[in-house]
Amino acid sequence: MLNYLWALFFFIGFAVAVVKWLFFQDATVLPQLTKQLFDSAKTGFEISLGLTGVMTLWLGFMRIGEKGGAIQVLVKLTQPFFSRLFPEIPKDHPALGAIFMNFAANMLGLDNAATPLGLKAMKAMQDLNPEKDTASNPQLMFLVLNTAGFTLIPASIIAVRSQEKALFPADVFLPILITTFVGFIFSVILVAIYQKINLLDKVLLAWLLGGIVAISGLVYYLSHLNQDELSAFSNTTSSLLILSIIVSFLGMSLYRQQNVYEIFIEGAKEGFETSIKIIPYLVAMLIGIGVFRAAGAMEAVMNGVGWLCEQGGFNPDFVAGLPTALMKPFSGSGARGMMVDAIKTYGVDSFQARLACVLQGSTETTFYVLAVYFGSVGIQKTRYAVAAGLWADLIGIVAAILVSYVFFH
Repeated sequence: MLNYLWALFFFIGFAVAVVKWLFFQDATVLPQLTKQLFDSAKTGFEISLGLTGVMTLWLGFMRIGEKGGAIQVLVKLTQPFFSRLFPEIPKDHPALGAIFMNFAANMLGLDNAATPLGLKAMKAMQDLNPEKDTASNPQLMFLVLNTAGFTLIPASIIAVRSQEKALFPADVFLPILITTFVGFIFSVILVAIYQKINLLDKVLLAWLLGGIVAISGLVYYLSHLNQDELSAFSNTTSSLLILSIIVSFLGMSLYRQQNVYEIFIEGAKEGFETSIKIIPYLVAMLIGIGVFRAAGAMEAVMNGVGWLCEQGGFNPDFVAGLPTALMKPFSGSGARGMMVDAIKTYGVDSFQARLACVLQGSTETTFYVLAVYFGSVGIQKTRYAVAAGLWADLIGIVAAILVSYVFFH
């Protein structure tokens, strides 16, 4: 399906550009389209290159965690839950540890840390995959839950609002938390139905209900913090998680009298190799998206939705946030740019700007995740990954709009 979607970006982008050139006498649109091709290729390479350092760092420490036994401890603690969501992964397999660490990094908004851990998980699951060119059930569950993007602390979004001098920069925290949790629960249910996983299993049900109770308690606690306290909590928690992981991994490995330096180098080499491998996949996806955006197709979609809302008598205020919502599945940086544009255009404390922030935090970059993660292990047949990921995105977008109306309108 990625094959057809990628080609569709080009065809739609080129068609829109030709219409502008022939009927609206826009002599710049075709040169802009060509320029965007090369700019997107450059961006894809730079992103992949930028990942190299972070990936070598985290995969190095992941290898220390594996050799020292820390990963196995985490797997045992979360095994009752993950073994039921990923029944085809053997108990105590390294993939479960990488999956857990990836989810933990995503929940705390540690994007740079989450990607290498996710790639590590994909590689471990690929080792178990009997059909190397086709996505396995565990890989599909993992990627769809990733695209749901459950986030406890949207630190980067709060930072942007703070830089733009919002009255209360963290006022989008609770809406994002609620929205991403709804998306996560929906994704679990959706993929479980696809894979015929028993959602009424006592252990799985207990974990899901326990998560609902825990999130509700966290929401209650954080709702009583002021802006400064919330910002301090966010920064401290994120930093504490990173440092605790590193220290615990090193401590257990040293306790077992292992050569942590050599083990780190062994894992870091794998991170470098993976970074190089994903370059063509990422460049391919970004140039397709770039053409679609540069031609004005995204703007046309937004205008069309706004017109339909007005004809149907609905409040069209949410339309201003749609560029962020529609761009997010394709490009995190592109969606961030759309969010900043909404802040600049409507004002940082406007409904439109706050909605754009909630939409930015509501889902993950679905096509980026699919392109990079599947590309890193050579998966070509993605089965229902795109459809399930887009359904999760849609639920996240709808939830973000409804929650934003409740909180801000």
